[in-house]
Amino acid sequence: MFRWLTLSLAVASTLGCVATAPLQPEEQSVACDEAWYGSVEQRLGTGDGQGHGPDLGSAEWKSVVEFRLGVRDDLSVPDPASAEWCGYIEQRLQQRQASQGALIQL
Repeated sequence: MFRWLTLSLAVASTLGCVATAPLQPEEQSVACDEAWYGSVEQRLGTGDGQGHGPDLGSAEWKSVVEFRLGVRDDLSVPDPASAEWCGYIEQRLQQRQASQGALIQL
């Protein structure tokens, strides 16, 4: 009887935690403008190292950004023509930067 009660409480508390956890982190509100595109370019780089690359903010540039972040063809990525896309990309860049910083500290 005691085992059943302990197991029931453990399952209930786990389900309560899962039920209250957000399904997906909220995307940040980011201005999709030339300044932000330049910031992404500095942090990620889309060129070939010889000064060649897509025009900042173009569809080709956005595709390269998605490729470099490993999210191209991911159905959860917002439409690149939307403001939500910029917030999504910013969030991924910050996660990437945080994980790289953690690796450097090791």
